[in-house]
Amino acid sequence: MKNKLHGIFPALITPFDEEGKVNEKSLQELVRMNITKGVNGFYVGGSTAEAFLLTLEERKIILEIVAAECKGQYPIISHIGCISTEQAIELAKHAEKVGVDAISSIPPFYYKFSWEEIKSYYTDILNNVDLPMIVYNFPAASGVDLSSGAARVLFEDERIIGVKHTSMDLYQLDRLKHISQRLVVFNGHDEVFLAGISMGADGAIGSTYNCMADKFVKIYTLYKEGRMQEARALQTAANDVIEVLLQVGLFAGIKYILSLQGIDCGQSRRPFKPLTEAEKERIRNIYNKLYGIQ
Repeated sequence: MKNKLHGIFPALITPFDEEGKVNEKSLQELVRMNITKGVNGFYVGGSTAEAFLLTLEERKIILEIVAAECKGQYPIISHIGCISTEQAIELAKHAEKVGVDAISSIPPFYYKFSWEEIKSYYTDILNNVDLPMIVYNFPAASGVDLSSGAARVLFEDERIIGVKHTSMDLYQLDRLKHISQRLVVFNGHDEVFLAGISMGADGAIGSTYNCMADKFVKIYTLYKEGRMQEARALQTAANDVIEVLLQVGLFAGIKYILSLQGIDCGQSRRPFKPLTEAEKERIRNIYNKLYGIQ
């Protein structure tokens, strides 16, 4: 399993049509485009997918669409995280039926659960399926830091095979990597991708890989070839785009870039706001600069 879970995994966005429903055609096109750009696999149903603005049935449908496009040739990690253990188990069982390679979950949030309750959440899920777990460490969003000493008891369960580390604390990424040789660690913040893999990450799961996967595949290749100056320059160029996306709205911005690439992904769900014309112009200008478009 570990040999399959490495490299560049887009955290797929969810395209919507004019009626606000999941756009199956655009999602199929998105998966195909990223395969041609050289990605290693896909992370489905995570934060970038607007997971907590989707119904459980929509999350199931999205996973089925992606799995059908991948045809078993590209590994899929399915994010099944919910506040409710029962709902997470329902999504995990569905993911197992679909035939994914691993499941992933953010810890239960909002109610400030105890460490014992968080550990039970993961154990209960894993006791109901025969799939490995990639825990999703995103303390800025969940309020739970799974890289802390108290949380490391989770990794004693060998069914937990890795972590998606969405944190700027790359020291903690290094410490997670050295808990056990069997753990797979994915870098989570695109803007520190090069730094993350230099600290030992096996790969990365990222939002902007939806629309710039080729750049991150290239950075990864340059890093492995020891061409660090070129890798840093390309990371900086990608960060110029990311900086604007973070200012105007990450998911809406990614969807707009994808529309420029010929894939209509619609709007993000409310309460996310649509982009203004001025924001779209800012994105076009910096994106065109990255790709040398005049």
